[in-house]
Amino acid sequence: MAETAHLEVSGLTKRFGGLVAVKDMSFAVRGGEILGLIGPNGSGKSTVMKLIMGIERPDAGSVRINGTEVAGWPSHKVARIGAGIVFQHSRPLHRQTVLENIKLALLPDKLTRLLADPETDARARAIAARVGLSDAVLGRRPATLPFADLRKIEIAKAIARDPQVLLIDEPFAGLTSSETGAFSDLICQLRDDGRALLLVDHNVKSVARLVDRVLAMYVGERIAEGTAEEVMRNETVRRVYLGGSIETAARPESSFRDSAAPFLEVSNVSVQYGKAQALQDVSLHVHAGEFVSIVGLNGAGKTTLFNTISGFLPYSGEIRREGLVLRGQSAAAIARNGIVQCPEGRELFTDMSVRENLDVGGQHLPPADGAAQIDWLFDLFPILRDRQKQNAGTLSGGEQQMLTIARALMMRPKLLILDEPTLGLAPVILEQLSKALERLRQTTPITVLLGEQNVTFALPHADRVYVLEHARIVWEGGPARFAAEVGTGYL
Repeated sequence: MAETAHLEVSGLTKRFGGLVAVKDMSFAVRGGEILGLIGPNGSGKSTVMKLIMGIERPDAGSVRINGTEVAGWPSHKVARIGAGIVFQHSRPLHRQTVLENIKLALLPDKLTRLLADPETDARARAIAARVGLSDAVLGRRPATLPFADLRKIEIAKAIARDPQVLLIDEPFAGLTSSETGAFSDLICQLRDDGRALLLVDHNVKSVARLVDRVLAMYVGERIAEGTAEEVMRNETVRRVYLGGSIETAARPESSFRDSAAPFLEVSNVSVQYGKAQALQDVSLHVHAGEFVSIVGLNGAGKTTLFNTISGFLPYSGEIRREGLVLRGQSAAAIARNGIVQCPEGRELFTDMSVRENLDVGGQHLPPADGAAQIDWLFDLFPILRDRQKQNAGTLSGGEQQMLTIARALMMRPKLLILDEPTLGLAPVILEQLSKALERLRQTTPITVLLGEQNVTFALPHADRVYVLEHARIVWEGGPARFAAEVGTGYL
């Protein structure tokens, strides 16, 4: 391993208004080394990458590449001095061939030298071979290639200038198991060339086999650093991902009256976004009156699953509600018939009042029933009664989340789908939402499908739990078994 670091970051800080996205971040990556940068959604990982590459300007701190200070430099100068970045989403020029995309990355960046030299074609072909792109695909357009090859094009472009520092965002997002193995081998080869690699991901498990060290972030700060095993055992990391001790009150599956024929059945469902596999052979079931949690890190496929059940996405496989196939029904029809989703982004009418948002949710109800439902919801979420004349856009994040759930409940759903309801909320708000969910569980016949990264919130309310990881269901069981069987593996 080289003695001097190719990448040195010291005291890096970035603020967006009053939000401190990155605070006093420091680390170094030597040549021939891979550092994994992990953290939950919103922890600041992507901001660190952008600060290193000059896409964002830091408010304080130092970034050195091969000993040269580059903090605050524009991104093209950072790239020129020896850094490259592979974004999570592929961005090829679709009108050009694969070879032309790589050649473009090799072109000189001076106005006096816009044309490629005669050696460019040979260099582009050599780079393509280096990343595993065969001669057979070089003349094709990117749109005709599988997703894994699109990722290889991005790496080929990133290493065209032979950078000594390479940043890779979400290296395995959208890849199948076999593609992940091949991509891992490529990353190791890039390390063996003597490059310093920074891999950004949501959890340790994805990058554990590759990295020499792991740095864990949370809300902009470093919380742990060490080997993958050391970080997975770190108590602060475990609290961030898994929370503390969890009390559960699961009801046995046999206690639900529809145990032989569940209310909702999802069978071998697969979904693709272009070339990316968003869901792969997902099967699950939910009984009438049951509370089921889908636990998974950001990017695992929870939102895709919920949007598929709600009728927003095409899919292969089968989805049944009370034995009837949902395929062919519009999203509006599915919602009217009782499957209602609270989206992660809330999607409130921000220029309308709280009461008007609730009235929209209950527009199908007779006036007397609508008024009674609103009174019940004001009892469930008392703060909404006080805020009913206030515009939704002026509410706090927690109040907006309560309104989102209340608006969905105005439709009197049989199945309520909650997508990341705790995202970005303060502990006091989580406690209020938790009490509301428990009241629904104890006093109503409603069925709930809850998608969460926050295990501490998801498990106490669940009768059963599914773990969704890289587009597949990898575990199913009761919440009491989760910590013993899945806890460390979830990281």
